[in-house]
Amino acid sequence: MSDFIVINLQVLFSGLALGAIYSLVALGFVLIIRATNVVNFAQGDFAMLGGFSMVAFLAAGAPYWLAILLALVAMGVFGLIFNLGVYYPLRHRSFLPVIISTLGASIFMQNTVLYFFGPQPRPMEKVFKTSAIEIGGVFMDTQYLTILGVTAIAVGFQYFLFERTLFGKKLQATSQDKDMARLVGIPVATMIAFTFCYSAILGGVAGILVSPVLFVSIGMGSIIALKAFSATIIGGFGDVTGSIVGGLLLGVVEAFGAHYISVPYKDAFAFLLLFIFLLLRPQGIFGEKISEKA
Repeated sequence: MSDFIVINLQVLFSGLALGAIYSLVALGFVLIIRATNVVNFAQGDFAMLGGFSMVAFLAAGAPYWLAILLALVAMGVFGLIFNLGVYYPLRHRSFLPVIISTLGASIFMQNTVLYFFGPQPRPMEKVFKTSAIEIGGVFMDTQYLTILGVTAIAVGFQYFLFERTLFGKKLQATSQDKDMARLVGIPVATMIAFTFCYSAILGGVAGILVSPVLFVSIGMGSIIALKAFSATIIGGFGDVTGSIVGGLLLGVVEAFGAHYISVPYKDAFAFLLLFIFLLLRPQGIFGEKISEKA
């Protein structure tokens, strides 16, 4: 292959891996939106907490794979606490107080982590010791391959859970109409609590996967959350498939923009793409256009 093709494949691979992180966090956004009709602006901080949980367990002497398991369990428990402390007391209020509470929780989480861990970014080892695999002249970083592989598994599990299990059908029924779901005997509060736990675990997975690439820092969750939220809008607000496609598209655009135009302004390309979609197709890729009556 020519150098031009190899370079572009290299950039595409990096963009897809970065976009997979956005997709995982965007998936958490969408799950909570569908279950509660509010946006959880602390979703990105779930990724930050996942990374710092991993750092804490590794520092305590836990083997790498056990540290991953413990960090994900901790994130699931934290998702339940988040549901009980942030969403549940305001569940009968309008969406605005809940959104404000998630913003407050985000600030609280960041400052708590800052108090215990300090402001310095923390490095983390990769899942696999091998640095890269070469295929056809394209060097594929093993961490990026891990990110893509885990994201594919998470998406497959999501599809199986929601489309092939009774529990998943109950989750879908809860997201579509909570009152009707309650009338037919579905424990709505339990379904919503599970959604928060699951979205926290997804965020934790994203944080653990991206930490060896970006380091573990207080602000890592904020920028990931902004990109992931943009991905939900680009893909179609509240659409599961759209969140995945939107995240991947965002990562690819960001990677090519950084490579061909400017690395310091790589974040701007993602938001430029969001602006174009809001201008030309505000309902997103998979969203349906809603007409307003005069």
